[in-house]
Amino acid sequence: MQRNATCAIVGAGDFIGAAIARKFAAEGYTVVVGRRTAEKLAPLVAEIEAAGGRCVGRALDARKEEDVVAFLEAADAIAPLEVVIANPGANVRFPILETTERVFFKVWEMACKAGFLTGREAARIMLKHGRGSIFFTGATASLRGGAGYAAFASAKAGLRMLAQSMARELGPQNIHVAHLVIDAGVDTAFVRERITAARGAEALAALPPDALTDPASIANAYWALHQQTRDAWTFELDLRPYLETW
Repeated sequence: MQRNATCAIVGAGDFIGAAIARKFAAEGYTVVVGRRTAEKLAPLVAEIEAAGGRCVGRALDARKEEDVVAFLEAADAIAPLEVVIANPGANVRFPILETTERVFFKVWEMACKAGFLTGREAARIMLKHGRGSIFFTGATASLRGGAGYAAFASAKAGLRMLAQSMARELGPQNIHVAHLVIDAGVDTAFVRERITAARGAEALAALPPDALTDPASIANAYWALHQQTRDAWTFELDLRPYLETW
């Protein structure tokens, strides 16, 4: 079923962002995806369109106000903007003495400022329509800092408070704001490479089934949130595999 509505994904990387795009496209939404290098979106756009969906890829630097404004306005021009997902990645590890001012600021721009710009502009458009969903991708670092993650954790904690403030302000205006804590090793090439580098190929091969979280499972959670009735909206949703310690 094709819907007269758009889902915009700010930070449509190869894994979580791409999985969310596939899910919402399969549910009939026109999906508008953005990342800094538009050419990297071509395979995702082709895949979704080959499956019968509608997808538009655009270059986007989520740290730049003018880029975010233009991106979301263009999405709304295609069809009414109903869902916006803020999903830029910024997960880097730097010991505190190696965390330069430039590194700290860049991580904050990606993990916090970009969320602010995305959320504000999404709200500006959705208030005109009288409804919508704005979802923010969080991480373990949203709740607690880890050694070597001072920049990332402080930015993600800031994003969480942004989302909480927006939820309180916009909920009564029929806009569902939610923050998802992805407390998991997501099954990506990056995570598999890190496991291999730290513990060896044998450790990777010995992982039990479902020890890593499938990006498609995360996408299903975003879809379930969007389907909630407003008498029981979730603000914060924790996702983790059954083996994760917490």
